[in-house]
Amino acid sequence: MKNHFSVLALCCLILFSCKKNLTPDKPNEPDLMPIDTTITKLAFSGSFIKGPWGTTSGIAKVIITKGKLQLRLDSFMVSSGPDLKVYISKELQPLNFIRLGDLKGLSGDQLYDIPGNPDFMEYPYALIYCEKFNHLFGSALLMKL
Repeated sequence: MKNHFSVLALCCLILFSCKKNLTPDKPNEPDLMPIDTTITKLAFSGSFIKGPWGTTSGIAKVIITKGKLQLRLDSFMVSSGPDLKVYISKELQPLNFIRLGDLKGLSGDQLYDIPGNPDFMEYPYALIYCEKFNHLFGSALLMKL
């Protein structure tokens, strides 16, 4: 009985020590980071000039991000006014314009969504405009890049 136990233990030892690995070793694969599919394209750009009622500086850019049009104001500054709005317009004195919203701040980088798909050859101006008193504070002529 003692012999049978020794033979069984020896067989188990041989069986498990000689086991062949049936799966090939895989090299360590690096963790893959997700690919950033955000593509921003700069379509139009222009520098702000002051209007008759205020001082404005900075750069207006029309960008396309994930198929969405936006007006970006970079290094932007404007003098204070009571009812300042952001437009894209067909002319400097806005008669035909698209209102992008209230001005978010008197300085700093800002971003405004542009509704629809306007033709920027027809709407070549970015304006900072006081609606309450119909005063132009600043404009940028948007040029195609």
